[in-house]
Amino acid sequence: MKKVLVGLSIGVAFVTGVVLLALHQVQLKCEVCIRYGGRQVCEAAHAADRTQAVMQATAAACAQLSSGVTAGLQCSNAPPVSLECSE
Repeated sequence: MKKVLVGLSIGVAFVTGVVLLALHQVQLKCEVCIRYGGRQVCEAAHAADRTQAVMQATAAACAQLSSGVTAGLQCSNAPPVSLECSE
């Protein structure tokens, strides 16, 4: 019984540590507004650095604005109408 409790305690501590480390890495939030095809969408994303957050927010906005691979690539290459990042 004691071995089970010790094993369970170690498992819970490990999972807690992994979750805390993952949450600590996501420190930056960026909101990107993209205009494509006559429409505009704003999306936000959280990431460890600015480049990743901007890319993720742009991809989320373009997913709503475009359909198909070609239109998606064109949308993702469009300059943002607005871009705001904060910690």
